[in-house]
Amino acid sequence: MFIPTMTGITAKTIATPRLSTRVLFSGGEDAIPVLFLHGNTSSATWWEETMLALPKEFRGIAPDQRGFGDADAAKHVDATRGCGDWADDAAALLDTLGIAQAHIVGNSLGGSVVWRLLMEYSERFLTATLVDPGSPYGFGGTRDVDGTPCYDDFAGSGGGLTNPELIKRIVAGDRSTESPFSPRNALRAAIVKPPFIPAREEELLSSMMAMHIGEQDAPGDFVPSPNWPHIAPGKWGPANALAPKYIGDVSKLYAANPKPKILWVRGSHDLLVSNQAMSDPGTLGMMGLMPRYPGQEIYPPQPMLDQTRAVLEKYAAAGGSFQEIVCEDAGHVPFLEKPEEFNRVFHAHLAR
Repeated sequence: MFIPTMTGITAKTIATPRLSTRVLFSGGEDAIPVLFLHGNTSSATWWEETMLALPKEFRGIAPDQRGFGDADAAKHVDATRGCGDWADDAAALLDTLGIAQAHIVGNSLGGSVVWRLLMEYSERFLTATLVDPGSPYGFGGTRDVDGTPCYDDFAGSGGGLTNPELIKRIVAGDRSTESPFSPRNALRAAIVKPPFIPAREEELLSSMMAMHIGEQDAPGDFVPSPNWPHIAPGKWGPANALAPKYIGDVSKLYAANPKPKILWVRGSHDLLVSNQAMSDPGTLGMMGLMPRYPGQEIYPPQPMLDQTRAVLEKYAAAGGSFQEIVCEDAGHVPFLEKPEEFNRVFHAHLAR
């Protein structure tokens, strides 16, 4: 799908040994590279304003990740590797561009990829910025700050919990506001904090609709479970890759050498990543919106923010460092909702 870019952004198709995809660039080729990784149900398009706002000594680089946008549709996400496919794709892109080291930035799913990159390729990164990232323990099905699963089969995570009406409307290219599950209403109600409406909403919607759809893409496959909510992760697609079943050994983060400085920025009103996320079965069950909820003793809402903070504190204790910044009155994408506030702390982090 063709999506117009802003003045100052260049779009190129880059082929690496792993993936051919659209990559957006800003700034001079000799400037310090900053690699931006987008979130779920989106693409590199979401980073354009942030890339253009970079100080002149930096070069923005933002790929459409595997399973999204103009990435090769024949290349699927092997969920059994967790975020491994995305992390290896990012490293291969840096290699192809001849970049030894870069700053790394990830939002939501992209933040989950940053966790993996720091575990596997920490020497490649000067700093890391996590913007409303997924928990280091994955999405769904864990009960405490240590990422303990609610069930051994990780029921309550993976592709089976993706809203089928949203997927249906993405496939149909629905740009209306007729349904609460239309992409436009999902963007306005769940991704940003109302009443904010992004200036480039049409481009963001096009980006959402460019997500790859299918059993090996989104929403992915799933398996039945005897445990509530009776769905466990399958083996394909982004949602399954983010399941705690496959996310990997978080302790590798503490052993990383070197340990880049981490900036964690989050919106104060993020509904998608929080201690009671609105798409978490534990939250929905507690609210009476999913039947036969077994109770908080068995399946509490995932404490995503507490998990992230606990992991970052261990990272710091092991020799790293982090800073937590809360953007007030913002949702899941504070770089779009509060750009001046976000860029102030982000640029200072890059300069350090």
